[in-house]
Amino acid sequence: MHQTIAGVKVASSPERKSVKLDGTSHSYDPRVRAIRADLADVALADLYFAPHYAAPVARNCTAASAMLRGAPDAAASAVSELLHGEAFHMLDARSGWAWGYCGHDHYVGYVPLDALGEPVAPTHVTRGVTPVFAAADIKTPVQQMLPAGARVSGTAEGDFLAVDDGFVHQRHVRAIDDTEHDWVAVAERYLGAPYVWGGRGLGVDCSGLVQMALAACGIAAPRDTDQQTEAIGEALGDNAALRRGDIIFFPGHVGLMVDGERLIHANAHAMAVTIEPLDDVVARLRDTHEQPVTGRRRITT
Repeated sequence: MHQTIAGVKVASSPERKSVKLDGTSHSYDPRVRAIRADLADVALADLYFAPHYAAPVARNCTAASAMLRGAPDAAASAVSELLHGEAFHMLDARSGWAWGYCGHDHYVGYVPLDALGEPVAPTHVTRGVTPVFAAADIKTPVQQMLPAGARVSGTAEGDFLAVDDGFVHQRHVRAIDDTEHDWVAVAERYLGAPYVWGGRGLGVDCSGLVQMALAACGIAAPRDTDQQTEAIGEALGDNAALRRGDIIFFPGHVGLMVDGERLIHANAHAMAVTIEPLDDVVARLRDTHEQPVTGRRRITT
């Protein structure tokens, strides 16, 4: 059986599943394990106890982007951002908010229910900030601006791609199965973008920039800096010379080496994505951190 909540059909009487719980309880990371005091993802039923379980309902982000928040409140802090066309697995929907997790990195949070719609298989990904025109003509009004990394589904019409809300120029997108090879070049397209806590779109934070740059090259990365520290690439020795593409970790911060001396990073010091000498970043942190650099990693694929 199903019921409709704010136009979204969700299971009201999910199939019962018998689960035997025994053994030692385990801690979990609530950022990537969808567990609340009252509800949990049914996929976790064999591992964690909850009063109720729900099977996820697949949805796509239909807004240009939607901030993922830690509570169902527009004033709550953002924890990440869901971009147009990205998948969201909804476990609960009430009072205008959907609770669940992002399809690309399993990050858990709340998004406005009206930012979600039926899943559509994307055909293309935006390379950078992309205007959606009213018609297949660059002189027509711009309907909306999509961030880099947005996913769209459309068909070719000359130099344009016809999508649900209008037309995007084919030079602004790449096929969904095409990947880039230089994640630093991808990150450089964000130069000057504002620093936004939790951002992955028109504004980004440090780990969001790294995640998006790697994603364009077909490399999946977790959302937060501490998660990325152990998950991306291989550790470099302290004496290893740095090169383009190396990932440098600081206390609560991360950036990418542009070359052997300079770092590109989204930072709250400049409140933007900037390139600056690594030595300058280290010098700023030295007064408050005994160990300014906490990790150096390299992707060797």
